[in-house]
Amino acid sequence: MNYVTLAHGAGGKQTSELISDVFKKHFDNTELTADDAAVLSVGGSRLAFTTDGFIVSPWEFPGGNIGKLSICGTVNDLACMGAKPLYMTCAFIIEEGFPMDALDKIAASMQATAEEAGVKLVAGDTKVTGKGQADGVFITTAGIGLVMDNANTSGSFARPGDAVIVTGDIGRHGCTILLARENMGIDADVTSDCAPLWHTVESIYEVTSDIHVIRDATRGGVGTVLYEVANQSGVGICLDKSAIPINGSVDGVCGMLGLEPLYLACEGRLTIFAPQEKAQAIVDRLRKEKYSENAAVIGTVTADHPGKVILETQIGTKALLPQPGGELLPRIC
Repeated sequence: MNYVTLAHGAGGKQTSELISDVFKKHFDNTELTADDAAVLSVGGSRLAFTTDGFIVSPWEFPGGNIGKLSICGTVNDLACMGAKPLYMTCAFIIEEGFPMDALDKIAASMQATAEEAGVKLVAGDTKVTGKGQADGVFITTAGIGLVMDNANTSGSFARPGDAVIVTGDIGRHGCTILLARENMGIDADVTSDCAPLWHTVESIYEVTSDIHVIRDATRGGVGTVLYEVANQSGVGICLDKSAIPINGSVDGVCGMLGLEPLYLACEGRLTIFAPQEKAQAIVDRLRKEKYSENAAVIGTVTADHPGKVILETQIGTKALLPQPGGELLPRIC
């Protein structure tokens, strides 16, 4: 008999298999999507609709808390479809004994982040479990947004010749949670990149509407996103390892622990696929925005090696980026 493992929630190969073998098998319909949100035609408009669950441990970390994270994650999923976030709902599962002042802090953070993102919390639900039946507090959200007329993105739209862009240094959220959760004796100045990114997406559409893919690199990080897009679009991806922006402290921690930064979660970073001729203008615009000052082109889409991601080093050697699998870093979102 097979059982669910932590690896099934890590965002890699096992997560994909779980979705395909269980949920897609039963829920499949013409609107079911592999993207960050479903785009639905309603009354002549296109609406993006998404849902997400948040179980991060610890509930508070440098740069944010589970409340801020729940708003950012939902807003960013809508933004990846080119949708202006409008409304959200939230449901809390709270363990008996969770401090009331901590819950108040979480709610206040949610409201502040929602105001920044321009989204309204309009409904919710609360359940309290017995002691030991949950780990502090879990939050589930749903969000709806209005897709811009000129936006048309999907993980299946990447094309050979596209540039691969990241909106900033990678892996900071995953590294932050790891250091906050584990007693490793590592003293590193790392803060989560958790941020709402609708205005970031809005800014790139001021440059061009020729955007093929936008994905937020949450569970499994940028590396997992790249493999997902490569498989959805049937293309290969070649990365310039030296061009990938990585915070010095994150790089140091990864070096000490043998981790690959490409597979550490981000909560304020987008991976964008757009035609090569538009890439520099997009990066220049991103570098003027609050959460994307370190945006960079990190690779290209190719017709070679479909479904694979290749890393090219400074000295010209090439190696296959191992596919994501197993338990990458649990409880990071």
